[in-house]
Amino acid sequence: MSSGMWMFMALAAAVLLAILIGLMVWATRSFSKKPSMRAQEILEERFARGEIDSDEFEQRIRGRSYLEVDGRGTRVAAAVARKLGVRRFVYLSGAGAGQGRPQPWFQAKDMAEAAIRESGMEYALLRPSWIYGAGDRSMSRFVTFVRYLPVVPVIGDGNTPVYPIYVKDVARCVAEAVRREDARDKALELGGPDRLTMDEIIRTVQRVLGRRRPLLHHPAPLMKLLVWPMTLLPEPILSPAAIDFILQEVDLDPKPAMAYFGFAFRKLEEGLRDYLR
Repeated sequence: MSSGMWMFMALAAAVLLAILIGLMVWATRSFSKKPSMRAQEILEERFARGEIDSDEFEQRIRGRSYLEVDGRGTRVAAAVARKLGVRRFVYLSGAGAGQGRPQPWFQAKDMAEAAIRESGMEYALLRPSWIYGAGDRSMSRFVTFVRYLPVVPVIGDGNTPVYPIYVKDVARCVAEAVRREDARDKALELGGPDRLTMDEIIRTVQRVLGRRRPLLHHPAPLMKLLVWPMTLLPEPILSPAAIDFILQEVDLDPKPAMAYFGFAFRKLEEGLRDYLR
């Protein structure tokens, strides 16, 4: 297929996505009976004037934020657990936590980890990369794309590195962190044994499903522009901040965790074949 045809397909896909987003926003505004519409309009005006950035706008429009839920919420949970006499707090954090990164999702995880460390309880901090499994919200989308679309959309150049880890392996680590006496005051990174790009992940999904589809890459700035109206929906399926989250690069080393827990984390293809039957 010529480069001109690929460019035409990319433009057509972008136009169709923009139309779909517009219809979704129109339907939401037309039929919503939420009493907070005036407050939403004020936020929109402040965002348009540049008084708040996209992250703050998104958090306020949805009524919650990473810092509120993961950060302050975990601090409250740790305080209550301490008061009730809990001996050990096992926390499922995230890859990249503890590195002083500026993004709000990392700040929230750092706040949560600090609250747990300072609580006086024993703790085990597990920092997983991309967790996948039956019924998840992320990998399942790519599975759906591969099954039903003629091409698979990919945000960015497809080279973002990820260490996808199977949910059953994460669950086993959590159980061991609760059970083992020596699992106190530990912080361990959890990730699959292979460092994979997004393109490699999608190709693996295709191989497991037995379906080969072209990958259609979309520039991240264009996608952010197109999905911004989704932030006006009650439960947006994608947002500019979510795109930043998807494209973030976090390297980790899963070997210490595998050595400590005593089993090898499954490769992506093995994990996918366990539930994509």
